[in-house]
Amino acid sequence: MFDQLSEIEDRYQELEQLLSDPAIVRNRELYTRYVREHSDLGKIVSVFRIYRQKKEEREASRELLSDSDPEIKQLARSEVDVLSSELDRLEEKLKQLLIPKDPNDDKNVLLEIRAGTGGEEAALFAGDLIRMYSRYAETAGWKMELLSENVTDSKGFKEIIVLVKGAGVFSRLKYESGTHRVQRVPATETQGRIHTSAVTVAVLPEAEEVEVHIDPGELKFDVFRSSGPGGQCVNTTDSAVRVTHLPTGMVVICQDEKSQHKNKAKALKVLRARLYDMQVRQQQAAISENRKNQVGSGDRSERIRTYNYPQGRVTDHRIGLTLYRLDSIMQGDISELIDGLNTFYQTQALKHAEPRKSA
Repeated sequence: MFDQLSEIEDRYQELEQLLSDPAIVRNRELYTRYVREHSDLGKIVSVFRIYRQKKEEREASRELLSDSDPEIKQLARSEVDVLSSELDRLEEKLKQLLIPKDPNDDKNVLLEIRAGTGGEEAALFAGDLIRMYSRYAETAGWKMELLSENVTDSKGFKEIIVLVKGAGVFSRLKYESGTHRVQRVPATETQGRIHTSAVTVAVLPEAEEVEVHIDPGELKFDVFRSSGPGGQCVNTTDSAVRVTHLPTGMVVICQDEKSQHKNKAKALKVLRARLYDMQVRQQQAAISENRKNQVGSGDRSERIRTYNYPQGRVTDHRIGLTLYRLDSIMQGDISELIDGLNTFYQTQALKHAEPRKSA
């Protein structure tokens, strides 16, 4: 590990020289890439340098253990113990920093929420979830942009897709993908029976055009008049857009904008993210075909979390975490859940990590 850290430090110093080269500065694409790499490696190098300094301090203290003065020996022994504990902590942190970084962690995400089993109650809970994520995004300083929605008569959502923009959005939300189950008494239930409904959540990293090439000849566009809840017509022009990706059969519909051009742009953004997500999953499946404990698989078919209203609890089944504060969680206070998931999957990644390669 320490040979690898020395190589990373050498690369970090090399990048510092490259970033002061006028020829590199003039090449904006190369300069931006080097700045990003320098920033990423800097987080590792700063901890490594602290580790090295603490190790030197511990060696100096160990030399004092043979001093003839009992007080100095006692002080040195105490310092060795403290520094050894600090070095253990720093070494663990270095191991975590050396885990290959998910290239999507800094990306914006498309958050897709769809009502599953449970009919109208599922649609209402989809609305509760999008409000939960909206409030969490607000506290994190992120911005949300509506891309598409299908609203029901009771103001729930059959489907809603939003773009979440900000620092580290994917790294925080990527483990939210899956089936979210709710257990509660619907407002329309006269006998007080608890119903179980399900909503699926998908978190897709936003894909740039350079990452996913879409052949225009493989797209079919249809335009039609947009409609509101219950089929109510809300637009008298053919502004809604349906785009079909012929090779995969993927279909995306956007009808929230009055402009056909804007709806088309939003539909392509959603399609691009879905195609990118499909490519990434195919690559991960190929790499991890023989690995039982695939890290971060985000299998959307599995039940990942249950929201039980009568008991006021939320349980994440992947990590066995149960919290009895459902009200605050539905108000967007989900950091404890997200931190717990990140810690769990980071620990799993440490078990299977391959050495990080410096450029």
